[in-house]
Amino acid sequence: MKLFVAAMGAFELHLRRGLPSESLADWIRAHVNLFTFLSGAPTFVVCDNLKAAVSNPDRYDPGLNRTYAEMASHYGTAILAARPRRPKDKAKVEVAVQIAQRWILARLRNQRFFSRAELNAAIKTLVDELNARQMRGFGSSRAELFAELDKPKLTPLPDQPYAFARWKRCRLAPDYHVEVDGHWYSAPYRLIGELVDARIDDRTVEIFHKGQRIASHARAPNRRGHTTIADHMPSAHRRYGEWTPPR
Repeated sequence: MKLFVAAMGAFELHLRRGLPSESLADWIRAHVNLFTFLSGAPTFVVCDNLKAAVSNPDRYDPGLNRTYAEMASHYGTAILAARPRRPKDKAKVEVAVQIAQRWILARLRNQRFFSRAELNAAIKTLVDELNARQMRGFGSSRAELFAELDKPKLTPLPDQPYAFARWKRCRLAPDYHVEVDGHWYSAPYRLIGELVDARIDDRTVEIFHKGQRIASHARAPNRRGHTTIADHMPSAHRRYGEWTPPR
């Protein structure tokens, strides 16, 4: 089981939870948990070049995963991707990883956990202990320095936490539908053949064209079906759809 470590300012260590993978959903969940724990969001976040965060690891102009960028916008923070093979770009994180390995992971290495909740409870205890430990060079603990220096600079959290959604780029088929997880959703027929972006969360599927939302559907539970809005159909198709079996 992999553990995410985040570091920020004087409050160096915020390892609070174990997550099962480095997938996009878990990567976003790690950030949401971190901002909730901090009770605020920083001005910017420096991240590594993992696939869940960076879609184009260019040295000077990296491209961010669209869901990751959307999450950052929700919290009013900016994402600065570290350059490949430049560990000094994220030196504080490298130090925090070392601290986590020595004071948390090493102390848990011989223990066996039968659920993630049990693991996270053990992590929380060790994190609280570490953050309360007095640092010799500062005469204060990490928790005290965070409350004094960093917390006043954080941006207040929005009313609702970010709800995970993924994006999919697709082309509108000749039957003016796009496929999402085996189900087909309609969009205005005049855009047949155009590239559109589908935003998919647990409850809805939204379709965008050049940044403008052109369709919104409730997420369908079944596969291999169609969800069609009449206004998306050509007039001839609408008339045909109104025919009764006897006709």
